[in-house]
Amino acid sequence: MPEKTRCDWSTHDPEMVAYHDQVWGVPQRDDRALFEFLTLEGAQAGLSWSTILHKRKGYLKAFENFDASVVANYDEAKIAGLLADPGIIRN
Repeated sequence: MPEKTRCDWSTHDPEMVAYHDQVWGVPQRDDRALFEFLTLEGAQAGLSWSTILHKRKGYLKAFENFDASVVANYDEAKIAGLLADPGIIRN
């Protein structure tokens, strides 16, 4: 079986390779996955994708596995906790 052809940006880090092969460019219609992409892409502004991808597990935890209905009901205490969470990009 021939090796996959990958974009240059994805060839140096195992996490980037996995993202490239399993997620990037794959059509998605699931609300959770779309919310995840929107969140991560928003956090990426001005940063490298590698930086964001290495924080992905922190975002999964912080945003309840990207359940928008749960996140929509976060109270001030939860939001304050997120602003102090080093597992995500805070801005």
